[in-house]
Amino acid sequence: MTGPIDVLDIDDRAQAVVAFGGGHGLHATLSALRLLVDDVTVDSLTAVVTVADNGGSSGRLRREFDVLPPGDLRMALAALCGSDEWGETWARVMQHRFAGEGEMNGHNLGNLLIVGLWELLGDHVAALDWVGRLLGAKGRVLPMALTPMDITAEVRGLEPSDPDRLTSVRGQVEVATTDGVIDSIALDPSDPPTSAETVAAIHDADWVVLGPGSWFTSVIPHLLVPALHDALVSTSARVVVVLNLEEQAGETPGFGPADHLAVLLQHAPQLNVDTVLADTTSVGDALPELTEAVEAAGATLILTDVSVGDGTPRHDPVKLASAFRGLLTPMGGSAPWR
Repeated sequence: MTGPIDVLDIDDRAQAVVAFGGGHGLHATLSALRLLVDDVTVDSLTAVVTVADNGGSSGRLRREFDVLPPGDLRMALAALCGSDEWGETWARVMQHRFAGEGEMNGHNLGNLLIVGLWELLGDHVAALDWVGRLLGAKGRVLPMALTPMDITAEVRGLEPSDPDRLTSVRGQVEVATTDGVIDSIALDPSDPPTSAETVAAIHDADWVVLGPGSWFTSVIPHLLVPALHDALVSTSARVVVVLNLEEQAGETPGFGPADHLAVLLQHAPQLNVDTVLADTTSVGDALPELTEAVEAAGATLILTDVSVGDGTPRHDPVKLASAFRGLLTPMGGSAPWR
């Protein structure tokens, strides 16, 4: 750990946390924070989830029904299921993917449930709340915006004769799998509507968590929604950035830990980052560069073991929970899972 943590304005009450992201990265964050809800370290947990997916089951449902892509929302709801028989069963139900040779092949049951409730209720937020009640979710899931959107990227290196030329790439899947180097991203539409509940959750939060996850297609897009950007730069909540464990092919080839922080702040220079949480082993020899970048951002760097430790770039929810708990309650006692 580098730099002191100011604990003077952190009291002993349970904290309100809002986590941003999508896919497997947000699933890991929510799985960790759910343990803190059980431990009463967190009394209010909200996930704000990206809605730009255009591939797989989500993409098919988005195109056929003109709805938000439900897949990342489904994964967030599954992560918030409890560890009892009810929660574990419903988590498996939500994640169940149909096989076979027909039109249902590849669809997730949870995706169909969410889209069905959207059609019945005509309200994205209310439908997700009903799914959460059915699952016994330990938090709330809200969409990043109320309309589907596309991610566009300016990418270098796609023209062999002019490697510095910028080429526009459109679509979450296409951006995530590009052979070039992403210079910047944008959203289309650029000013999508978002829910009042999402903005209120940010303003009411004690802590905001960004990352880990696909940096350009799951984490940064939240900062490009004007209503969310304005709420994030004006909230009194402390902002925690959880860094990825390694570069990601397609999105962040060649990126070190400091590069992840730099490109995040490039897209939201007014964002006040309080803490950067990184895995000790993953940072390795890049520590001096990361330390300099974190200090330049006016933040505190926390280094600890948060990976599963099997050689794959995955965060361990139990280790991540311990790291979060130490951050949210720096004077608190030990957690039951330690």
